Amino acid sequence: MRTLIRNGTPLFLPGAILMLIVLMVLPIPTVMLDVFLVLNMGLSVAVLMAAMNANRPLDFSSFPSVLLFATLLRLALNVASTRIVLVNGHTGSSSAGQVIESFGHFLVGGNFAVGLFVFIILLIINLVVITKGAGRVSEVSARFTLDALPGKQMAIDADIAGGLLSADDARTRREDLATEADFYGAMDGASKFVKGDAVAALLILGVNVLAGFALGVFSHGLSAIEAAQLYVTLAVGDALVAQVPALLLSIAAAIIVTRVNDARDLAGQVAGQFADPRAWLPVALVLGAMGLIPAMPQTIFLPATGGALWLAWALKRRRTTPGTADAADVSTPDADLSAVAVEDVGDHTLVSLEVGVALLGLVAADRGATLVARLAGVRRQLSQELGFVLSRFRVRDNLALPAGQCRILVGGVVAARAQIRPECLLAIDAGEVVPGHEVRGEATRDPSFDCPALWIATGDRDLAIAEGFLVVDPATVIATLLDQVLRRRSSALLGAAEVREVLDHLAQRNPAVLEGVTPDPLSLTACTRLLRNLLDEGITLAHPLPLFSAIAMALQTTQEFDRVVDLVRISMGPALTARLCDPDETLAVIALDAALEQAILGGLRDPATGQPVIAPDCAAAIRRAVEAALLDLGERRAAVIVQPSARRALDLLLRGHSPRCAVLSVAELPRTQPVEVVAVIGAPASTNPQDAVPEPECLAA
Repeated sequence: MRTLIRNGTPLFLPGAILMLIVLMVLPIPTVMLDVFLVLNMGLSVAVLMAAMNANRPLDFSSFPSVLLFATLLRLALNVASTRIVLVNGHTGSSSAGQVIESFGHFLVGGNFAVGLFVFIILLIINLVVITKGAGRVSEVSARFTLDALPGKQMAIDADIAGGLLSADDARTRREDLATEADFYGAMDGASKFVKGDAVAALLILGVNVLAGFALGVFSHGLSAIEAAQLYVTLAVGDALVAQVPALLLSIAAAIIVTRVNDARDLAGQVAGQFADPRAWLPVALVLGAMGLIPAMPQTIFLPATGGALWLAWALKRRRTTPGTADAADVSTPDADLSAVAVEDVGDHTLVSLEVGVALLGLVAADRGATLVARLAGVRRQLSQELGFVLSRFRVRDNLALPAGQCRILVGGVVAARAQIRPECLLAIDAGEVVPGHEVRGEATRDPSFDCPALWIATGDRDLAIAEGFLVVDPATVIATLLDQVLRRRSSALLGAAEVREVLDHLAQRNPAVLEGVTPDPLSLTACTRLLRNLLDEGITLAHPLPLFSAIAMALQTTQEFDRVVDLVRISMGPALTARLCDPDETLAVIALDAALEQAILGGLRDPATGQPVIAPDCAAAIRRAVEAALLDLGERRAAVIVQPSARRALDLLLRGHSPRCAVLSVAELPRTQPVEVVAVIGAPASTNPQDAVPEPECLAA
C-alpha cells in the first residue's frame, strides 16, 4: 500500500485529465455531480488560501497550471450538469442534484429572475473588474520582468566578481530569474482562461435556458410558464454553482499578480502595515462626525467610532509596551552595577564594521538587513577561497562617525573608510561608459577599486546601465570594500584557532600528511606563522593536501623559515602559474636586465633579514616600467621572472601596486610552461625616459 501511494503521484495528473474527459462525455449520477461540485468549491477555496499564504508570487509558481486545471474541471462540471438538467429537468427541481437545487431556491428565494440578476452581477464583477484588472497587471508585470532581466543578470555578475556570491548561489539566482520570467509570462496567458471561463458561463446559461424551455414545451408537454419556472431556475442554480468558484479563482489570480516580495504572507503583510495607531484615530473622528448628523443611524456609527478609538489605543499600547519592559529590566534592583566581566572591557571580534546612523537601515532586521546578507556572502566566499573558516564579522553603529560614513576595523585598527549615500545607487565607470552620457549625479570614487563613479537616484538605474555604468546598491558597495580589504589582509585573519581546525580536519582524512609537519618539528604557533606567511605569498589553504605535502618535503631539507617558504613556493609553482594563465596558454613574462639584477643582488642588504634593499629612486623606476608593460598587455596578466635570491625583494616592491602582475623565481616556473618575454626592464634598448632605470652603480650605493 505504501509503495502504491508513493508511486501513484506521477499518475495523478493524467488520471485527473482522464476524469475531466469522462465528465464531459459520459453521463454521471446526480450524487456524483453533487460530490464533484462540492470538491470544485473546496478546490477553489484551497487555491485562494494558498495564494494568500504565499510570501512571494514564485512561492506559488504552479498557479497558472492549477488555474488551467480548475477551469477545465468547472467547464466539465458545466457540461455534466447541462446534460442532467436538459435530460431530467422535467421531472422536478431535484433532478439536477441537491447542490444546484439549493442554489436555485434557497440562495435566490426560488425566484429565477432574482437569481438571473445575481448571476449577471457576479459575472460583471468577475469579468469587468477582477479579471480585467488582473490581466492588465499580469501583462505589465511580464513586460517589466523581461525588460529588467539584463540588469538583474549584470547585478549577479557584479556580485560574483565582488565575491558576494558563490557559483551555486549565482546559479540559484539565475534559475529564480528564469522562473520569474516564465511565471509572469504564464500568468499573462492564464488570465485569459478566467476571462474565457466567464464568457463560457454566460453562453452555457443561455443554452440551458433556451434549450430547456424548448424541450419542456415541445418534448415534455409543459406549459410555457412551467417550463420557464423549472428550467430557468435549474439553469440559474447551475450558473451560480459554477460562478462562485470562478469568482474565488479570479480573486486568487488577482492576489498573486498584485503581490510584492515580502518575508510575510498576505495577512501578516496587511496587518503589519495597518498596525499604525495614527491611522485609526482619524477614522474614529470621521465616523464620529458622521454619526452626529441627525439623519444618520447613530446606533451604527457611534459603536463603530468607539471600536476605532479602542483599536487605536490598543495598537499604541502594544507599540509602547516593549520599550517600557526594557526600561524596567534596566532598573531592576537585582542588577549588580559594580560587576565587570571580561567581555565588557574587550572586543574579541577580529573584523568589525562600524556604520553611521544614516546607514542603520541597511542592517535593520525589519528592512530586510540587506547589508548583513551581503556580509554573510563575503564571509562564505572568502572562507572557500582561503581554505579556513573566518570568524564572524561584527556590525555596530558608531555615533561618533558622520551620518553616512562606515569604517572597517581589522584587529581594532582602521583598515578602510567610505562615505555612503544610503538613498542612492553607485554608478561605477569601469571603462565601458558611453562618452557624453546623460547620467547625472554626485561625483565620487569607488572605495574598493578607486574608479570614477556617481551617486545617482534609484530611478536612474536603467539609464545608467544603458550608458555603460556598473550600478550597485549601497550594501554591495560596503560589502565589496570589506571583501577587498580582507583579501589584502588575509594573513591577519588566520589565527591559532583556525589553524587548529584545519589541522584537525586534515588529520581525520589524511593523518600521514601531518606526521612530518606538526607537532614536530613545527609547533602550533610556528605552523600558524608559516601559513600566515604563505598567505602573504599568495598560497591559500584551499587545497591543504598538496600544501602540507610540500611543507613536509621542505622541512626534510631545512627548518630555516624563509628557506622553507621558498621551497614550498617551488613545489606549488604550477598552482601559482595557473592563476596567471592556463597551462596551454603562453605566459607573458617581464624580465630584468642581467646587469640590473646583479646590481640588486650585489647592493645593500637588510641586516635583519639579509634580503636585498632597493634604493627608492630605482624602486619607483622599476614600478613605472612594470606598469607601462602591463598597460601594453591590456587585460592580460603577466609575471616578473627573477633569480630566487631576488624574488622576495621584487615581490615586496610590487605587491599592492600591480595586482595583475606576480613575481616568480625561475625555479617556480614549470618547465613545460610556454612563456613570452614582453618587456625587459633596464635593457639598453629602452629609450622611454619614464621607464629609464638608474645605472647599476646607483643601485649599489
